[in-house]
Amino acid sequence: MKSNLSLGSISGIKIKVHWTFFFLIAWIVFDELKRGGSADSIFFNIAFVLAVFLCVVLHELGHALTAKHFGVKTEKITLLPIGGVASFDKIPESPKQELLIVIAGPLVNVVIAILLYFVVPIEDIFSQSFTDAYEIFVSFTFQNFLFFLFIVNVGLVLFNMIPAFPMDGGRLLRALLALKINRVKATQIAASIGQFIAVVFLLVGLLYNPFLIFIALFIFLGAYGENQMVQHMALLKGHTVEDAMLLNITTFNPKDSIDLVVNKIISGTEINFVVTEDGLIKGLLYHRQIIENSNKNVLVGNVMDTNFKTVKNTDDLKSIYPLIYNKKQKFIPVVNQGKLVGAIDFVNLNEYIMLQSKLAY
Repeated sequence: MKSNLSLGSISGIKIKVHWTFFFLIAWIVFDELKRGGSADSIFFNIAFVLAVFLCVVLHELGHALTAKHFGVKTEKITLLPIGGVASFDKIPESPKQELLIVIAGPLVNVVIAILLYFVVPIEDIFSQSFTDAYEIFVSFTFQNFLFFLFIVNVGLVLFNMIPAFPMDGGRLLRALLALKINRVKATQIAASIGQFIAVVFLLVGLLYNPFLIFIALFIFLGAYGENQMVQHMALLKGHTVEDAMLLNITTFNPKDSIDLVVNKIISGTEINFVVTEDGLIKGLLYHRQIIENSNKNVLVGNVMDTNFKTVKNTDDLKSIYPLIYNKKQKFIPVVNQGKLVGAIDFVNLNEYIMLQSKLAY
C-alpha cells in the first residue's frame, strides 16, 4: 500500500498527502460527534483544517520555489498531520542562499496574514466586550473562518521561528552562524540549542501538555539528524565513489535460478546482487526479494528490480549520500565507462564515514 496520496504537481514539484493525514480528519469528525456537534460544525472544522494545510503547502512552496532559483530541486512536498515537509535533493552550502530559502516560507504566511488582516475587521472584533466576542467566535461564519485562519498563519510564523531543527528557525540560526563560522560548527551549535529546547518542551509536556512531548521528540531527533548529516557530508567532501565502493562483487544472469542466489547468501556475506547479461546491467536483486522468493522455482530475471540508478566511480561521494541514506536506492552499481566495476551500499558507506571520522581526529 502506498503511504502517500498524490495531489498533482506545481512547477514540477509533487504534492503528496501522507495517509496519516486522514486520521486527523477522522479524529475531527469523531470529536465533533462525541460532543454532539452539528453538521455545520463538522463541515466548518474540516474546511478549516483543509484551508490551514493549503497555507502550509503555500509555505513549503515558498521554500521550494526559492530553492529552485538557486538550482536546488524539490522532489516533493508531503503533508503530515503535524505540517508539511519539502524534500530537497540538497541544501546549498552558501549561508546566504540557505538564509533566503529559509525565510521564504514564513514570509508567505506573513503575506497571507496581512491580506487576512485587511479582509477581516480584526480591530472591530477585539474592541467587543468579552461576552459579545465569545458569541461571535462560537458562530460558524465566514468571518470567523478567516479570522481563525489569520491567527493560524501568525502562529505558523511564530512556531517556525523557534530556533531548533527541523523548524525554519533552526535553519535560520545555522545560516546566520555560518556567515561567521564554518557550516559544521554552525550546525553543531544550532543542533545543541535545538536539543536544549526539546528538553524544555519535554519537561513542560510532562507537567502540563502531553502533546509537547511529541513535539520535543520531533525537535530532538530533527536536530540530531541534521547535525549528523552535515558532519557526514563534511567528511565525504573531496572523496569519490571509488574510495568507498565494494570490489569483487558477485553477479548473476537473468536466466539463473533463484536457488543459486540463496546458496550464495548462505555461504557468503553478500545480500544484494547485480544482474548482468552480455556485460550490461539488467537489474538488481535485493535481499528482501530473494528471501520472499526463496521457496519458489523461479529465475532471477522474474524477480529482479529493473528500476535502478548507477553511479560512476569518479562521482563525488557527497552526491550519492542522500540517495543511499534516504533509502531511495540502498544498493547502487558502480560503472566505469559503462562497465560494471563494483557497488556501493549503506553498510560500506557508513563504515567509510566511520573510518574517516577517526582519521579526522
